[in-house]
Amino acid sequence: MAAARNELISALAERVGITPLTPGEIESILALAAVTAHGTGDRTAAPLASFLAGIAAAAAENRTTALDEIRRYAAELAPAPEAA
Repeated sequence: MAAARNELISALAERVGITPLTPGEIESILALAAVTAHGTGDRTAAPLASFLAGIAAAAAENRTTALDEIRRYAAELAPAPEAA
């Protein structure tokens, strides 16, 4: 499944003329998506936060560092999940 995902993401990056995501960037984005979806209880928070992070990371000197900083900030903002 990850191979198909990576092929799709790489092809999209090539099609729109941007640098493909590195494995570290992919992991950072997926971690951000998990934090925002689980922290809010609303899965729609994940693509919205990821889009904002992408805009911010595009202007950053180091995209992975920027994405990790945004994930940490999102974790601070998101409420802690309740114990089941």
